[in-house]
Amino acid sequence: MFFQTPTDIDTVGSAAHLIQVALTPVFMLSGIGTLINAFNTRLARVSDHLEAIHKQLAAPISDEDGETGKADRKRLEAHSFHLQRRIFVLDAAILLNGTGGAATCGAAMALFVGSLRDSSTSSWMLALFGLALMCTVGALSFFLADTFLSWHGLKRRGALPPLP
Repeated sequence: MFFQTPTDIDTVGSAAHLIQVALTPVFMLSGIGTLINAFNTRLARVSDHLEAIHKQLAAPISDEDGETGKADRKRLEAHSFHLQRRIFVLDAAILLNGTGGAATCGAAMALFVGSLRDSSTSSWMLALFGLALMCTVGALSFFLADTFLSWHGLKRRGALPPLP
C-alpha cells in the first residue's frame, strides 16, 4: 500500500504525547512574550516620565520662585528617585522573563533532542521548564511590586482620593 497506517497503538500514542508536550513550551513562550511586551511598554512610560522630571530639574531656580522653587525641586528629586526604583523593578521583571523564555526554549530543545536520540533528557527538560516557571513567577512578583510602587506614588502625590 502507498499510504500505510500505523498498526501499533503505542507509536500513535507516543507521537500524540510528544506533540502534546511540545505545545506546552509554545504556549509558555507566547505568554512570556506578551508579558515582556507589557513590561516594556510600562518601562517606556516610566522612562519618559523620568526624562521629563530630569528636564524640569535641569532648569535653574529663579530668584522670584524662592522657597516654593526649592520645595518643588525637593519634590521633583523625590519623584525622580521613586521613578528610578520603578525602573529597577521593571528591569528585573524583564530580565527574569527573558531568562524564563530562554529556559523554555532550552526545555523544548531538550524535548526534541531526547525524542530524536531516544535518550533520557527528562531531567534537563524538567529542570529548564521548572526554571522557566520560577522566573515567570518572579517576573510577575516584580510587576506586582511595580504596581504597588505606582499606586503608592499616586497616593503620596494626592492623585488618588483617600480610601474610605
